[in-house]
Amino acid sequence: MQGSYFSVNGLEMYCEIHGAGKPLVLLHGGLATIEMFGPVLRLLSGSQQVIAIDLQAHGRTADIDRPLRYELMADDIAALIKHLRLEKADVMGYSLGGDVALRAAIQHPEVVRKLVLVSVPFRREGAAGIAVLRAAITGGR
Repeated sequence: MQGSYFSVNGLEMYCEIHGAGKPLVLLHGGLATIEMFGPVLRLLSGSQQVIAIDLQAHGRTADIDRPLRYELMADDIAALIKHLRLEKADVMGYSLGGDVALRAAIQHPEVVRKLVLVSVPFRREGAAGIAVLRAAITGGR
């Protein structure tokens, strides 16, 4: 599958669209890419349309001059759903992608139908490692 770039919020976001049916947006973990889902992506796309995204500063989506924040990446996801003219989409995220998916549902409930969170901390204390990861990704910015 060849991917495409979509301009959203000043970002050239890379995504791949697989299958047909109800849309499922798939968000990878920190320091990963779409490829982390491997054969799962093929299985999921057998019964629905899967929109797999490389988030800001990951994989084929370059970084831009703005903070790397869940809230901003959530805005990107909502903007992409609207750009693709989808009424609503299910959103599934793993780790960092799960945090972004959660923020997308909170900030943009009008575009999120169902939410699936995988390996996401449910207490603030559980997010300590995420701050370290964010510093590693952004070089301390």
